[in-house]
Amino acid sequence: MDREFLIDLFADFGPVTIRKMFSGYGISADGINFALALRAGLFFRADEQTIPGYEAEGSKPFQYQTRAKTVTVNSYWQLPARLFDDSEELAQWARAALAAAGRAKVKKRPKAKNTAKSTAKKAVNKPTKKAAKPAKAPKKASTSPLRKPAKRSA
Repeated sequence: MDREFLIDLFADFGPVTIRKMFSGYGISADGINFALALRAGLFFRADEQTIPGYEAEGSKPFQYQTRAKTVTVNSYWQLPARLFDDSEELAQWARAALAAAGRAKVKKRPKAKNTAKSTAKKAVNKPTKKAAKPAKAPKKASTSPLRKPAKRSA
């Protein structure tokens, strides 16, 4: 699948951003990635609300091989082949994939920035510094039995 084919495919959906990704393209709308176009096919973002529709169509989740095993990515499912010929229904599936990606984004809330409250809490829980240790006494010259003392001439 090339870039021009993907732009035509999503014409009924609306404007999409297509970026090089892995061995294909990442497809996003409104700054949210909702589809992957790879050598293996076109995969849409899915969640517990949309997966039953993919299963009913006989679609499979995205999979890839590592040296040791096959990894299944349940958050992306292969688009049913029949939708390549029905751009209006493909647009409906794309909207559902965008909604699933949006729901996933809400679930992954970003970590809270440092606020005055969290900084104060850290200060309360932070252990106090230990008192400074006294300086060590300087080491004496070594009197090793293996080393002979140097002779001094008078």
